[in-house]
Amino acid sequence: MKLFVKYDINKACKMLLQEQLEKLGVAHSITAFGEVDIEEPLTGERMKSIGEALGHYGIEIVESQKSIIIQKIKDAIIEMVFNEDALPSSKISYYLSEKLGYSYGYISNLFSDATFTSIENFIILQKIERAKQLIITNEYTFTEIAWKLNYSSVAHFSTQFKNATGLTPSAFQRIINKRREAAGK
Repeated sequence: MKLFVKYDINKACKMLLQEQLEKLGVAHSITAFGEVDIEEPLTGERMKSIGEALGHYGIEIVESQKSIIIQKIKDAIIEMVFNEDALPSSKISYYLSEKLGYSYGYISNLFSDATFTSIENFIILQKIERAKQLIITNEYTFTEIAWKLNYSSVAHFSTQFKNATGLTPSAFQRIINKRREAAGK
């Protein structure tokens, strides 16, 4: 039997982080997506044990300033794509600049140098992941999904979806539905 689930990745990560830090007895508060205020000084060994415990779940402690900014860029994009009811109508470059407090040129260059891809490509990949989740839930039409993700048209959405996945949104939906039918038998 297969069980199909819908989940909020940000909430799941936050809960996992909360549980692990409490289990380790670390006084903390989660201030933002990807940010935790530790309310006590930590020794190197304590930091290592926290890193190991979180690493088991694929959560890394980011230490260099450059890495911190890149992680904040990724977090802002993921939060924007996955948490908003609809993406901001303002330019994404303006949104990121305002959110992070750096010029878009600076964060764009920093991101490209470190990740070997552009912010735009990262956003497209996140939008496609979000689109997959929305298609799987069967709650929205392709037109509604395209609107939620700020595409100018369903055709534009379909083209980017196919470029990223190799499938059209309709083909992806058919595969999901066939898997559900097979699992139900």
